[in-house]
Amino acid sequence: MDGLLDFKTLRESLQAALVATTRTANSIASEDLQFQRTVNPTVGGRLDNSSGRLLSLANGLLKSTANLTGQKVGVLEDADDVDLQWRNIVDVIDSLLEKADTCLDEYTGLIKRKDAPTLADQGRAQKRVKSSNDRLDWSLKRANILKPQNNFEKKVDNFVTGPWKPLLSSKPHAKVSLEDSLTTFVDDDGNTQYKHPYETEIKTTPYPQDVYKKREPKEYLPIDSTSAIWVDTYEGVLEMLEELKQAKEIALDLEHHDFRSYTGLLSLMQISTREKDWVIDTLQPWRHKLEILNEVFANPNIVKVLHGAFMDVIWLQRDLGLYVVGLFDTYHACAVLGYPGRSLGYLLSKFADFEADKKYQLADWRIRPLPEEMFYYARSDTHYLLYIFDMIINELVDRSTPGKPKPDLLELVLERSKDVALQRYENPSYNVETGQGPRGWYNVLLKSPTLYNSEQFAVYKAVHQWRDNLARREDESPFFLMTQQVLADIARILATDKKALWSILDSNAKVLKAHLDDLFDVIQKAREEGVNGPKMMDIFKSDSSVIAPAKIAAAIADDSDIPDVKELKADRSQFWGGVTLSSVWDGTAAKTAKFDDMLEITLPYPADFMDGSAAEMEVDQPEEPAPEPQPAPEQVIVNQEFTLRSGAKRKHEEESEEEEEASDAEIEDSAPQTETDVQTGGEAEGDDSDEEEEEEEEEASDKSSKKSKKAAKKAAKEQKKQAKEALKAQRRAEKAAKKEAKKKAQEEAAAAAKQVEGEEEKEDQPFDYSQAASVLRARKTQEDVKKANKRFNPYEEKSQGGPKGARAHYTAKAAGKTATFKK
Repeated sequence: MDGLLDFKTLRESLQAALVATTRTANSIASEDLQFQRTVNPTVGGRLDNSSGRLLSLANGLLKSTANLTGQKVGVLEDADDVDLQWRNIVDVIDSLLEKADTCLDEYTGLIKRKDAPTLADQGRAQKRVKSSNDRLDWSLKRANILKPQNNFEKKVDNFVTGPWKPLLSSKPHAKVSLEDSLTTFVDDDGNTQYKHPYETEIKTTPYPQDVYKKREPKEYLPIDSTSAIWVDTYEGVLEMLEELKQAKEIALDLEHHDFRSYTGLLSLMQISTREKDWVIDTLQPWRHKLEILNEVFANPNIVKVLHGAFMDVIWLQRDLGLYVVGLFDTYHACAVLGYPGRSLGYLLSKFADFEADKKYQLADWRIRPLPEEMFYYARSDTHYLLYIFDMIINELVDRSTPGKPKPDLLELVLERSKDVALQRYENPSYNVETGQGPRGWYNVLLKSPTLYNSEQFAVYKAVHQWRDNLARREDESPFFLMTQQVLADIARILATDKKALWSILDSNAKVLKAHLDDLFDVIQKAREEGVNGPKMMDIFKSDSSVIAPAKIAAAIADDSDIPDVKELKADRSQFWGGVTLSSVWDGTAAKTAKFDDMLEITLPYPADFMDGSAAEMEVDQPEEPAPEPQPAPEQVIVNQEFTLRSGAKRKHEEESEEEEEASDAEIEDSAPQTETDVQTGGEAEGDDSDEEEEEEEEEASDKSSKKSKKAAKKAAKEQKKQAKEALKAQRRAEKAAKKEAKKKAQEEAAAAAKQVEGEEEKEDQPFDYSQAASVLRARKTQEDVKKANKRFNPYEEKSQGGPKGARAHYTAKAAGKTATFKK
């Protein structure tokens, strides 16, 4: 039978079995099992046997799947463990289903199986097509292998304190001896560190003259005619070294692993010349002997071409004691030349038409033997780099011609490359209390959205320190033992028992299982000590945790260059210019003090902008004594009459009376006010030098004139009053006559209407249709013709039929009734 038909039959049978199993499980779950256990003990026993069998099958499946995918899941002891380890179980099952899906696609021919390249394949094809699967296989990403650092002849001490001392035992190509180079200094944080042993050589040694000249790019050799040599013996290193000494330029690249080591492991080194490629195994027990490569790496006559070498030079120092003199970093060349991309993959695509599969950057480079695809990827990183170096040098030389008003781009790249080579490795450490340092918790919590109280914050710091100490002791990455998310969950949840703590841990809990009791004790102790401890925000608010005390002391002590406040103060504002900032400071306020009704307005400037005493602000003003304010003369309140106007009345009949009263009041006001004003003016123009007798005579004459005026006023008032009463009586009579006439006219109109209605009823006769005018053939009048010939105007119709605007509302009122009062 055909294989595809067999697979189809198998798939249908499996699907039917899974559907039946799922339905049975759902039906069982819908029943009240606890009730069935109580009623029928036999059912309870059968349920227990089925549960045990299912747990056994699940444990077997998870164990086999975990071995295949490289993931770890704990043993399921009871049904509760399924809930506690649900996240890990889902991850394992997902990985299994993905593998099954891939295998089914390969079997049915949907995708083509991807085999590892062979040597024959490398010879046939130079350019590799990028893999269609962008995901790296889990077995290549997290390999379950023995730690190679356990076999090193020189073990790594993760608990070393103090400055990190270079691993050099000799110093080839030295201008300063090794003993004189290993000196210490104090960095910006107040820590003692060793100087870079090749600092003098890197700064003072010039590059070879060929670097500053244009060259004919030497085409890279095809892969089928070159050999990539795997070096895993010390003898192979010596043979390679002899060939490297003959080269003028070498290409260098490294592969690093940091997931299963506290400080990290330099796992692979790739070196290429114009003719050969080498891949060196740097995980051999004798790896410390690779220091001999300093005969080439420290030789200033051999240019070392790297891309993005910032971390490469640090890894070489830390693990192998190697230092690079004569570095050319193509990353900085990309930046200076303004390339749209700065990665090595971009350069390979631009100059060599090679597409690198960068997913292997995340691979576990400790795997031995190295898979062919990973070996091919490592070799390609340096195989084309010297040709790229030639192309970049030519472009830099063309754009850095001396005499042009442009910066020397080539020299700029070389200076930046020297700065990269001068990087130093330092021991990873941090302050437990403040969290400062490369391994500290301060920067992590600074970006975290979670705010911990005093207990949670104390637990976080304690568990963070416990994890760091355990990672140093086991030579593991702190994140492999406990991820940052698990650490945050432990501090946030504050587990009260060990089983709850175990449920928080992730799939790597197998490593922490032996230390679970110790971790629980650390949490409980930290909770007790953190009840009255500081909160998370208290640390962030304190200046001591942000700035080193040594920096603060230095900043306070070094205040010799700070000028005096008066020196910093300018006579003229840079923002306002010569504009006076306030009338209080320019002296004009004293001149306007006599105007009591005026308000003194000043601009609301900030307090720090106006900092300074009044004396300092008035230095530039002329010192004139302010005039003393003269006392204002006492106002004599005269018993005068005034007019108060009221609003207009609603009734039209009273308007005439109000106008007459207003005219009378104006007459009354005008006469005495005018005389009083004249007298007041006469008194104001009197001579102050007259004698007292004349003043007394004038006062007596004024009194007599006032009495006569009052008597005249009273008489005039009486006359006006009588005239007003007569006028009112006349108007009342006229008003009554008008009402009578109006009433009589209404009665006559009603009688006439009744008479007309009676006549119409008498004359009412049937309509004669024979005498009626035609409607269909009606005669058109002149008006009808005009309407027919008139053009249609839509705007006119809209304006006529549209809504009307509201009437304007005038707030001003007409002059109303006036009344005269006295104070």
